[in-house]
Amino acid sequence: MGEQIAIVGAGISGLIACKYCLSKGFKPLVFESQSCIGGAWTKTFETTKLQTPKSLYQFSDFPWPSSSTEEFPDQHHVLDYVQSYAHQLDLVKHIKFDSKVVSIEFEGSSDDEMQSWSLWNGNGLPFSPQGKWKVMVEDLQNNSTEVYQVDFVILCVGRLSGVPNIPEFPPSKGPEAFHGKVIHSMDYAAMDYESAAKFVKGKRVTVVGFQKSALDIAMECSAANGVKIPCTILYKTEHWNVPDHLPWGLPMAFLYLNRFSELLLHKPGEGILLSLLATLLSPLRWGISKFVETYIKKKHPLAKYGMIPKHSFLQDISSCLVSTVPEKFYEKVEKPVSLCEMQFAYL
Repeated sequence: MGEQIAIVGAGISGLIACKYCLSKGFKPLVFESQSCIGGAWTKTFETTKLQTPKSLYQFSDFPWPSSSTEEFPDQHHVLDYVQSYAHQLDLVKHIKFDSKVVSIEFEGSSDDEMQSWSLWNGNGLPFSPQGKWKVMVEDLQNNSTEVYQVDFVILCVGRLSGVPNIPEFPPSKGPEAFHGKVIHSMDYAAMDYESAAKFVKGKRVTVVGFQKSALDIAMECSAANGVKIPCTILYKTEHWNVPDHLPWGLPMAFLYLNRFSELLLHKPGEGILLSLLATLLSPLRWGISKFVETYIKKKHPLAKYGMIPKHSFLQDISSCLVSTVPEKFYEKVEKPVSLCEMQFAYL
């Protein structure tokens, strides 16, 4: 006990990992490249809200305060909640801010002792007496580099860890060939709200994508420019984006975000019993998916715009590709083309 644990990232996962390490008697050291905690919630859009009901998005030992009355709080409330958790459990003192991890490597064991790099420390054990993990960290404040030796490393960088997903373009046919401004949604999120609104004001904006960031940015462009300069959304794949989490008054969490719903799906490495159960429940799985699809088509004019997905809602939600459509989104599209604030184009 008392081993040193390096944790990369001070978002929600990093804070939970830090708290767990302390409860087990380990010594956590959290490296956060930003100057504050909160991960993805530190850089969002003005209109961003929680997509999951807050009762399903909370720490098990730290419920939401009674002052938070909205079922889907905005990003300010979420960030305040996450930061309150860190301060309440005294986790902040274990965090090194403005500290960017630039390399991680294991030192000490010979190749003969190493069974597989896919195993902890190469031998299946969380801690190895033969070696340590060397973590190189860059201090972003003074541009210095320091090396830490730890017994274990936990990566909590998440899927929104500051690395933009930018497609590869043919030579001379990428952003350099475009005479306007090209930015990633992460660059837009890094602006303060006033600067972001000023940035899109008076510009003809095309948003590429049809997930949550694309929907929110399109709404903000609409708010800035109105019907005079409509925003165009380019997308390649339609998705079953939901209007809300209450199809026909039934919380969607009861359909998909519970332990029973796990029994409906086949999982890697499942036993014969679980495989048989998922097969027997396949009609129910199909019925629930069609139930939600019917609700979405009733609430959104997907058929009118040729936007009904070719795949099932189950496939979307199992791939974490479902977003909540901003309020009054399709009302802005519904206006006559000459007076619309948003329009779609299929790639």
